[in-house]
Amino acid sequence: MTRCLNCGAERDADVCVSCGLGSGAAELLLRKRLLNRTAVFVLGALAFVAASVRYPPLELDSALIFIGVLFFPTLGLAIWVERRALRHAEVEALKRIYYGLVPIPWLLAILLLGNGALDRGAAHMEEARVVGKFAMAGALPIRRLVVTSWREGHRVERVSIDRSDYDSYHPGDLVDVKVQDGLVGIPWVAGVSSR
Repeated sequence: MTRCLNCGAERDADVCVSCGLGSGAAELLLRKRLLNRTAVFVLGALAFVAASVRYPPLELDSALIFIGVLFFPTLGLAIWVERRALRHAEVEALKRIYYGLVPIPWLLAILLLGNGALDRGAAHMEEARVVGKFAMAGALPIRRLVVTSWREGHRVERVSIDRSDYDSYHPGDLVDVKVQDGLVGIPWVAGVSSR
């Protein structure tokens, strides 16, 4: 006895008693839903990256690595579900895991946006010295200053800055980093200014 690819109900014939679809039609519907949910997932990952550019957390590299680690295995899981559906193999458990992973980038993007946009706490200025800088081109270009850290246990901080400010800073410059504590406790950089 196998499960229907569309509704997940147990079936012992080609036509599902619950939804009334044959195995071929159920497979097509499953593949259509997988494609739609994959689009939602990819857009959520892009929304997370956009939110991290708008309200950049201090631990931006860790956040982007987490999204990358989540992104590729989740897409691999979608491909695996689709390939198993082509062979009419059991996909219900894998499908449920995939459907559960789809909203995570959206939830994290909303968390970052809310953390920065709704933060009404007072910003504090941290003095730092520029150690280096780097830029990365792309759809959402990233420009960062590498500065000495003011936090215990950290040697340097990678601080996001605007494109207009990028060329005005050089290694050795003293800067003030405006840091907000964040609504949910995720510190983020509100700006950088020269001393």
